[in-house]
Amino acid sequence: MTKDERRLLDEKYGGVATDGFRSDCGRLAADEPLAYVIGHQPFLDLTIHLDSRPLIPRSETEWWTFQLLKEAVNKNSSGLRFLDLCAGSGAIGCAALKRLPTADVSFGEIDPGHEKTISKNISGNALDASRAHIGIGDLFAPFDGETFDLIAANPPYIPSERTLPASVARYEPEIALRAGVDGLAVIRRIAAELPKHLTREGTAWIECDSEHAAAACSLFTDRRLTAEIHADQYGVPRVIVVSFLDD
Repeated sequence: MTKDERRLLDEKYGGVATDGFRSDCGRLAADEPLAYVIGHQPFLDLTIHLDSRPLIPRSETEWWTFQLLKEAVNKNSSGLRFLDLCAGSGAIGCAALKRLPTADVSFGEIDPGHEKTISKNISGNALDASRAHIGIGDLFAPFDGETFDLIAANPPYIPSERTLPASVARYEPEIALRAGVDGLAVIRRIAAELPKHLTREGTAWIECDSEHAAAACSLFTDRRLTAEIHADQYGVPRVIVVSFLDD
């Protein structure tokens, strides 16, 4: 039995090898991701359900989200306004709801099919739904006129011609993966709109493709913002941290 089959057996079937388990092993053999077969993925001590099959949260995203929230906790986060942009499953925003107990957290997602999944992840983890707001639309469109103290985004950033593993290419949503020839199409639009939605003292954390991190960073510095590339837990350029220049 493979490691994935063992985890599937334990987590979904309570250790009992039923006909359903054997059928699900066939799904694994066809390269379907384990998280989809089980139906959920752990993320910062939360259970993130994947009913609508959004992008599966990765450990690299979990790592930088932890860093972001640790910094926010160390500051005075009372009344903080947080935006999980390109939310997908809502994993980042749910982690913010849990770890920033006075923050107001918004989720921005283009695919209306993920709205119920985000709501399920809020309620299923016993988070405070009164502080959560879900906006369905393209990037900042649901938040016209609104500003945020913290913006976290894991946008599509894979170049269109890059070959992906079969488990990703066949099963995960292309709209959450691909972003034009250079992979910067969506980040380019975020850079253009960000100054209108970030408070003067605010910070944005934006995941990017390691091979195009410098180019992504320049999209923000060209708009007179400060931008630094931070590596992930493996030492790979992974996230751009953006704020306004000091006056």
